[in-house]
Amino acid sequence: MTAFTVAVVLVVAVAGLLRWRRPAWYWLTFGITLAGLRVLVRYASVMDACGLTVPPSRWRLALARMTNRPAPDPRAPRILRLRPTRTGLVLRIKLRPGQDAFDVSAATDRLRHSFGMYGVTSNEVRSSVVEIRMTGYDVLKRVQMPAQLDHAPMRVPVALREDGAVHYRDYRAVPHGLTLGATESGKSVYQRNLVAGLAPLDVALVGIDCKQGVELFPLARRFSALADNPDTALELLEVLVAHMQEVYQLIRAQQRISITTPDEEIAADIWDLPTDVRPVPVVVLVDEVAELALFATKDEEKRRDRIVTALVRLAQLGRAAGIYLEICGQRFGAELGKSITMLRSQLTGRTAHRVNDETSANMAFGDISPDAVLAAVQIPTDMRGVAIAGDSTGGWTRIRAPHTSLRQAVNICNKHADRVPDLPALEPFRPAVAPLPSAPMPLAKPAPATA
Repeated sequence: MTAFTVAVVLVVAVAGLLRWRRPAWYWLTFGITLAGLRVLVRYASVMDACGLTVPPSRWRLALARMTNRPAPDPRAPRILRLRPTRTGLVLRIKLRPGQDAFDVSAATDRLRHSFGMYGVTSNEVRSSVVEIRMTGYDVLKRVQMPAQLDHAPMRVPVALREDGAVHYRDYRAVPHGLTLGATESGKSVYQRNLVAGLAPLDVALVGIDCKQGVELFPLARRFSALADNPDTALELLEVLVAHMQEVYQLIRAQQRISITTPDEEIAADIWDLPTDVRPVPVVVLVDEVAELALFATKDEEKRRDRIVTALVRLAQLGRAAGIYLEICGQRFGAELGKSITMLRSQLTGRTAHRVNDETSANMAFGDISPDAVLAAVQIPTDMRGVAIAGDSTGGWTRIRAPHTSLRQAVNICNKHADRVPDLPALEPFRPAVAPLPSAPMPLAKPAPATA
């Protein structure tokens, strides 16, 4: 065998090994070049086979008849840009007259097979311009968040999307969210990532964990308030409602409405206020909402009604006051009692992990997208952490949060324990935790052995 043959065999063997053991490395070394060439070479024939071409225009047909030439071929959408990414390719195309973005969306599965990619999704960037995102491997099998992330105010990276993009929880764009999922579906890991992302920010964290605090109390050093039973949760929610009213009084006093004030400087929420008087935003995390809504006696029913009423008021009015809700549960339907669906209607961001029945999926996406309901039911049991994320616009995507152990989340919260804001209203609900040691304790030396 010649040296060239040996080199080729070694390269093929290395490529096969990387594709099997390290698909991300294979994509960055070999996959990008091969996939880019495959897309460019097959583009015209694939578009024709997928029905994404248009007949030639009349003037081109007339010109062909006048010059006695063969009829021109159908025209495919024009390629504007082909950009490689760390997980796949992004193809931006310009649609021909008569084509629609829905045609491309309906053909994504055929494009996936034709181009030999792992996944293909499409979205309309602007009129007649469609962006096709293709992934070269299963990015959700082993989640690796990119090194460069967008750390805008109140915008937290929590998961990776199936198209390789980062899924952010943006509280200023989507103030309130709902997270559903069966037991052992990955809700706790998703919640840890959320708390770990919020810990370095200037925000007050308020937790309600009626499972005696087993989920949130290990992270207590970063929380401004924690409640581990429904009675304490009621008192805490009513304090937050009073805090919300005080913030609205501050906004009204600082609105600066005058003839000379520009429209963009008139204050309508806390983000329009000057930095020196702006209240600290508050994120309320409810670990299991059913424990707040269920009741067995008349007294518990009265307490339940007050709790749900406070949650509905915070969901309806809390955005401008900088109060954001993050509700978690296994089910969230009308069986939890009156006014619960009114609360759900205010939770714009929806995330559903694996559910055991279609009814639970309908609670999250029934009013958004039937396809998202089917996708939530089909999540396999061995893919913990995989979820369907959607919003009220009807769009949805499959995501998976990186695995964050409880020890890692605790370390992050302890590291940023000094960022807990000073809110006098929440001081009675501050969790009682021992202070962190200023320096590690020296290890005791063993006593010398005696004869």
